[in-house]
Amino acid sequence: MTKTTARGLALLVLEDGTSVRGETYGAVGQTLGEAVFATGMTGYQETLTDPSYRRQIVVQTAPHIGNTGWNDEDDESHQIWVAGYVVRDPARLPSSWRSLRPLGEELSAQGVVGISGVDTRALTRRLREHGSMRAGIFSGDALADPTQLLARVLASPSMAGADLVGEVTTTNPYTVTATAQRRFRVVALDLGIKSNTPRMLAALGIETHVLPATATLEQLLALSPDGVFLSNGPGDPATAHHAVALTREVLARRVPLFGICFGNQILGRALGRGTYKMRYGHRGINVPVVEHATGRVAITSQNHGFTVVGEPGERFDSDFGAATVSHSCPNDDTVEGLTCLDTPAFSVQYHPEAAAGPHDAAYLFGRFYQLMAHPDRLMAHPDRLMAHPDRHSEPNRGRASVENDGSAPNGARGGN
Repeated sequence: MTKTTARGLALLVLEDGTSVRGETYGAVGQTLGEAVFATGMTGYQETLTDPSYRRQIVVQTAPHIGNTGWNDEDDESHQIWVAGYVVRDPARLPSSWRSLRPLGEELSAQGVVGISGVDTRALTRRLREHGSMRAGIFSGDALADPTQLLARVLASPSMAGADLVGEVTTTNPYTVTATAQRRFRVVALDLGIKSNTPRMLAALGIETHVLPATATLEQLLALSPDGVFLSNGPGDPATAHHAVALTREVLARRVPLFGICFGNQILGRALGRGTYKMRYGHRGINVPVVEHATGRVAITSQNHGFTVVGEPGERFDSDFGAATVSHSCPNDDTVEGLTCLDTPAFSVQYHPEAAAGPHDAAYLFGRFYQLMAHPDRLMAHPDRLMAHPDRHSEPNRGRASVENDGSAPNGARGGN
């Protein structure tokens, strides 16, 4: 593809035959992926660099994108992961003292094919009504007859059955040291981890050892962890057989465990629950979640297209004792969290580490801290685990120290 921001004709083609004309934005060429919409009005840099968006073409419903440009501090990983980018009105000039370059320039530099001048709200309505679907953006030499372009889209792989964790996980282990007095050591399984997660753990005095998704139980236990963290990540959780098997081993040994997003789905499957692909998923920063033990409602950041099978507040049995669907979304009653009642483990489907906000759920890192400090007492009284935010777990907007043995691609980028 050609890395240029020169404006020219671009086409967005959906697998249902819909074709939308626009102008090039970012790189010129061809890209294929699953078209999904994200409703956040801020945080586009965090969205673009979130590994969970691997192989997805992100449609921004907010009309003005690029207003604050691009900086080198807010990245959630070492690169842009989206397959393509669809916006309505890109900013002509960024307006932020932190901006180092325009968004379009960064998209071009990283080879991300985009399209602008699109009625993204009309496109969002179509995806809501018909579901997320395969799509392609075409410009420059990649342009052809619409019938040919549609054939390319239809030949692309579906997100259902996609095994993408191996494409985003770190190659080598690395360590993010605690920025407060070290209290615990956590092993994080990198399924597509975002940089702000180990930073927030570091602020609580937690040293995080980030391991590749292929890590073995022996490698995990060799670090003598006080807890295990299952990160966010892309693809279909039904393909993550190794992560599920590893999680079952951790549960059997009663090592305190916390999972978010993809990690919630991994815990669900380890507990014997199924997962399924949603029609269009949850991607935005204003998604309500109900915590059933307390009735508390949090406004959350979310990015997922799969979810765990279950009903709000449902209690169920597993190989590791009783568990409950502890959180759900009142918009559609989908599962937003799981809590084990007989072993020290819990998870949420949303993002307590959301750097761009909202920060309603940031205290969940404090709950993980409490779980490691008092696993038996808290499991005997799960309502205490659910009910008491920790005063230390506000979002950390500073830097954590990173030690690695040669590669820290997703979790090591500083700042936010």
